[in-house]
Amino acid sequence: MMEAKSKKIMSNQDGVHANLEKTVQRHLASRFRKPISDHTGAAFQAVAAELARIDRPLILDSCCGVGDSSRALAQAFPDHWVMGVDKSNVRLSKERDGVEPENLLLVRADLNDFFRLAAEAGWRPARHYILYPNPWPKAEHLKRRWHGAPVFPYIVGLGGRLELRSNWWLYLREFAVALEVAGHRAELCPYGADEPITPFEAKYKNSGQPLWQLTADLG
Repeated sequence: MMEAKSKKIMSNQDGVHANLEKTVQRHLASRFRKPISDHTGAAFQAVAAELARIDRPLILDSCCGVGDSSRALAQAFPDHWVMGVDKSNVRLSKERDGVEPENLLLVRADLNDFFRLAAEAGWRPARHYILYPNPWPKAEHLKRRWHGAPVFPYIVGLGGRLELRSNWWLYLREFAVALEVAGHRAELCPYGADEPITPFEAKYKNSGQPLWQLTADLG
């Protein structure tokens, strides 16, 4: 776990982005046509074949980093199959002490591609976690946030119980607004993180920063 103190997020936004709703509406009304990367396509085919052999509900842990959250979820939900996905092989290959949970799979993939492949293949995870995503706090970077990105409709299309956590309340508030535009309600509340499950969660808590949680039932 990270021990260094963390600075609070600084942004030139003081409220929900003025272009958020029209950006989300545009993405909902169009198809994301970016070509799928070869490495993500191959990774998806491999894990899809693996998943087809397993008779368990799926938990998706997106942006899992070094996979500590995925390991914690696998231990908390032994009757589920937990799939942690991150774009960095360096982070995913970080060694951890102890035996890996038998219901855990860590996957290197670009989530902008992986979300589309999963939604189009009909995946319906029981739970979907996106914990402490990169906030991209500058206003001009709205489209780099998951709720402002072209792939957002595919995140919604995966369904299940969606949970996000962040130390930037505005990120989750914007995500809740984006879900409302897509026809879903979300709950946003403080999060205590009594037992942090990601390095960032531990770092932010140890720095005395308030943490926030968004949950939504996407069906």
